Amino acid sequence: MTRFLALLLALFALTLPARAADDISAASRSVVRVVTVAMVDGEVVGFGHGSGIAISPTRIVTNAHVVESAVQYPNNVALGVVPSEGQKSFAAKLIAIDKARDLALLEITEARLPAAAVYTGPLESGADVVALGYPGNVDLATARSANDYITPRTPTRSEGNLSNTQSVDGVAMQIHTAKISRGNSGGPLVDACGRIAGINTAITRADDGDSPFAFAISARELTRFLADANQQYASVGTPCLSLAEADARDRAAMDAEARASAEANAAKNAAAELDRDLKQARAEEEALAARENRIALAGVFFVIGALAAGAGLLFYSQQNMRNAKIAGGAGAALMIGAAVLFVTRPDARAEIAADSAPAPTAAEPKLAAGNLLCTIRPDRSRITVSATTDVPISIGKDGCVNGRTQYTRGADDRWQRILVPNDEPTVTVASIDAAGRDYRVERYLLDAETMTKARETRAGVVLKSCTANPDELAGLAAQQDAIRSALPASPNERLVYRCQPASGAAMKNAPGG
Repeated sequence: MTRFLALLLALFALTLPARAADDISAASRSVVRVVTVAMVDGEVVGFGHGSGIAISPTRIVTNAHVVESAVQYPNNVALGVVPSEGQKSFAAKLIAIDKARDLALLEITEARLPAAAVYTGPLESGADVVALGYPGNVDLATARSANDYITPRTPTRSEGNLSNTQSVDGVAMQIHTAKISRGNSGGPLVDACGRIAGINTAITRADDGDSPFAFAISARELTRFLADANQQYASVGTPCLSLAEADARDRAAMDAEARASAEANAAKNAAAELDRDLKQARAEEEALAARENRIALAGVFFVIGALAAGAGLLFYSQQNMRNAKIAGGAGAALMIGAAVLFVTRPDARAEIAADSAPAPTAAEPKLAAGNLLCTIRPDRSRITVSATTDVPISIGKDGCVNGRTQYTRGADDRWQRILVPNDEPTVTVASIDAAGRDYRVERYLLDAETMTKARETRAGVVLKSCTANPDELAGLAAQQDAIRSALPASPNERLVYRCQPASGAAMKNAPGG
């Protein structure tokens, strides 16, 4: 049964598209068309639209001037939101408006959208930027009926560069060269990582051949507006890196750590060698001292023995046979003892015992158990949409993480779990090395079709808690491999954490893993 399930999952995975991760495409899925419909006596008498972007699953930011008619005529103008994916549009209501900043906040209740993150770090002049939205001139060229304006479709993207930031009527505006037109109002200006850098609001006129420039309300003004509206949002202040740059930094950091470890081992070995040399010198000094003491003692015995033998000869000449035997015997014994001491004197050289630690034996890699506190390594990460607070992890027996999430060992000896949530279009691959030192979170921001297929694959094996059952573990591993094989070649985000042992108090808020 387990083999059949693994084969089925593997074959199913082959049908999933493995597209390359694209941060701008991911940000596009947060962009919506904002529609205003004016009605009198049940008949449509006016229609307008702009763009917007989801700042939370149910809240959208747009320009105040896009929804101005709904503010002026609340009983006659309806607000609607048309997502970039799906089959439906949704009614919206106005939550907050700031005419000075030209920003408004809308809410929908019948759907959930992928939320974009706001970039709060510095954006240098000349930086690459992309405008996303629904320009009216494109609509005029492509729309064939009113239904086309309320049918979900991918927003138009336009690339350019940031010129500078200037104050216009007291509001910080970013001047850029990405082409926009009427209809782009309220849509986002994003950086190369797809984070919101501003909200497009106006363009200059191109009279007499002048080149047009676009204006976007800065992220600084946007965050102030959201704070005034008590609206929570995701923010990232880390500069945008390409995955290649992040990989290069990761490799450089790993190489530096490897060199530091090698140098530490070399220093440890040198210290051990020095300690051995000191022990050897001390042993040789002790051996030489013992040799000299033995020779000196042998000399004393020999001298006393010779004197005793001489005394025996003297007693013998005096015909005192009894004393002659005693003295002669004592002298002979002492001289024999001296000879034995001299012959058995220790060698001046000495060899200390070598370390006899047993050679390590190959064993099945197991995930180290214990409580860990993992801290982000910005120099080894590509941070695009996520918070980077410390992550407490509790590792139990056989890959049970935080008491409820089962990890399995992958081909690279890292233990992993792939998380496919129901309420957001993100697949997360969490993994940790067997030693429990390196924890990684890779996030793939996927389109609705790919997410649907990933959820179908996940549904093939339902494991809501940890297990030691071999069949359940094999089924989970096959499911994880099937999902992973369907993911793009590279993630949109990679967070690398360094983990250290932690106390129990630090584990109170441990996540699900």
